[in-house]
Amino acid sequence: MSHPAFAPNNLAVITGAASGIGLAAARHFASLGMRVVLADLAGDKLDKAAAEVAAASPDRVQHIVAMPTDVSRLEDLEALERGVRQRFGEVHVLMNNAGIQPGSAILGPLAAWEATLSVNLWGVINGSRVFAAGMIAHGKPAVIINTGSKQGITTPPGDPAYNVSKAGVKVFTEALEHELRNTAGSQVHAHLLIPGFVYTGLTAQGRSEKPAGAWTPEQTVDFMMESLARGDFYILCPDNDVPRPTDERRILWAAGDIVENRPPLSRWHPDHADAFKAFLEKDRD
Repeated sequence: MSHPAFAPNNLAVITGAASGIGLAAARHFASLGMRVVLADLAGDKLDKAAAEVAAASPDRVQHIVAMPTDVSRLEDLEALERGVRQRFGEVHVLMNNAGIQPGSAILGPLAAWEATLSVNLWGVINGSRVFAAGMIAHGKPAVIINTGSKQGITTPPGDPAYNVSKAGVKVFTEALEHELRNTAGSQVHAHLLIPGFVYTGLTAQGRSEKPAGAWTPEQTVDFMMESLARGDFYILCPDNDVPRPTDERRILWAAGDIVENRPPLSRWHPDHADAFKAFLEKDRD
């Protein structure tokens, strides 16, 4: 069984829909007979994506629409919501998925921090805030799916701006779900998508073929749909290299830095390397 929000003729709005997980989700939703709005930066990439999604839609080409949107701009998201409401009416699925990863360093260029936070964090916060009231008001089952990252939970060294943005998405989405479930008459629920290693344009890093350890965007969307059908809030995706037990041990170790008063990011600290290795091996006992 699937979540009731994913019904024929229901409407899904997806940001970052021109590629990767967003495009795979758009194709999947269209195949269910849903109406789909693809939101992404204007250009040929978005137009091509809309054509691909229309091809996946059973006789509903007119129900697949591309709306150019820069999620780093609140006014663009407000215009998106107005345009969707005027053309289609009620929104049943909102997927705040747009993300960038230009790279960053603690003392590196401020522009990388500002761009990453504007898209990855503020795009999710503003997208949720702009659409949520209308989704609550129509009184039908609906979902807001925000794309986070394992890097926002275990926060590995190397790209602090990205980690901060995705940690913010996690905390915001938890608070959003708490608010929604305590709002009288609301049938809207929030969910945090936590992908594993997925082969997309964002993660390709010059590779032209999918690494063996990576999942495809389609596998990620399939797992997401199964998790939503179960009512999972945390959609913690494995991949071909990292099974769920390993993710769980890494997450527990990260939380343990506080409880055990270890140095931050002790998983990568030479004084704690052996202890972490032994801790991780417990999932294989």
